[in-house]
Amino acid sequence: MDFFKITERLMTMNADVWQRHANPWSGWTRMLTCLPLLALAVWSRVWLGAWALVPVAVSFLWIWVNPRAFPPPESLDNWMSQGVMGERIFLNHRAEIAAHHRRAALVLSLLSVPGAIAMIWGLYALWWEGAVFGVILTALPKIWFVDRMVWVYHDWIGAGGVVPGLEAAHV
Repeated sequence: MDFFKITERLMTMNADVWQRHANPWSGWTRMLTCLPLLALAVWSRVWLGAWALVPVAVSFLWIWVNPRAFPPPESLDNWMSQGVMGERIFLNHRAEIAAHHRRAALVLSLLSVPGAIAMIWGLYALWWEGAVFGVILTALPKIWFVDRMVWVYHDWIGAGGVVPGLEAAHV
């Protein structure tokens, strides 16, 4: 089972969506809003009861819409765009990516699990400190993951590789 490919399929990411997601506004708003909004939506059951399903659904909708909400970037000369394109390269050419990058991506993904568990427990038990701490512990390895994907991007481009979906583009 390939967790990375499964999440890409769930998000229905194609070349156009990846280009739009490479807009730094998409990357940053996704990183800064998706998990906190989802946690807050789940927490809203305290105030809204069963109606909390509405903000939860809106949160999942935002998670899906975000990569599509912004135009493609004018340039890839920024950290977030390169991180997104590095992830695209990683997903499409994993066998060709250096083993140390593949290992780091797996370790960083696994490092987010304890944070996710703390967040889920905090949300379940209505322990706000656990939920907030869990969100932070889940997000930090993701930021590091994006940084690793910038490295993948630079290694790939430096070796003469082309970013999938940008073969004919001059971004």
